[in-house]
Amino acid sequence: MYICNLNLICLLEPLENKFDAADSLKIISDVIAKTKENLKEQSYGFLLWGWLIATASLLFFLLQQFTDFKLYFLPFPVLAVLGIILTINHYTRTQRAPETYIGYYLSRLWLVLGIGFILVVFISVVQKHPPFTYTLLMGGIGTLVTGLVLRFRPLVLGGILFLLLSGASIFLQDSYKPLLQGLAVLMGYLVPGYLLKNSKQGTEIHV
Repeated sequence: MYICNLNLICLLEPLENKFDAADSLKIISDVIAKTKENLKEQSYGFLLWGWLIATASLLFFLLQQFTDFKLYFLPFPVLAVLGIILTINHYTRTQRAPETYIGYYLSRLWLVLGIGFILVVFISVVQKHPPFTYTLLMGGIGTLVTGLVLRFRPLVLGGILFLLLSGASIFLQDSYKPLLQGLAVLMGYLVPGYLLKNSKQGTEIHV
């Protein structure tokens, strides 16, 4: 009987380990899939901020270059406040499913980066330097990390583009840096945002 029990344990242990491994992989896949689905539903955020920042960047450039309006920077704070209000209102109304670990991590990542954006702009304004090089850098970090975590290639490429344009901006005249930021947002937020919005569940999760 003792030997029989040992044999039974020996037979069950590999099956249990195999089940645990398969179950773990399924859980990981489910977490990624659920986060991808949530992010697809929340592509609103990428599209909203993409259009707002692109519009603010273009208006900033036009007002600074072709008018005598001294408050040419106003499109950024005005549209940023509008974006914050619309974002809070949207996610307050639409949040239903329980938050996944990856979703929790990404939301906190962008929250910290959002605070960082505000500090970078404030410090740059006080020092009388254009903030675009640093906002591009921070946007690239957030976009690239998000793309890598979700294994969503358009966001990975968008994040890389942000970082490359951040480095390129130091060789550009200050007056043209808003246009560079507009281009980065167009390719890094809007294009991936629309691809994410129109993607089928599970077909775009790859590297």
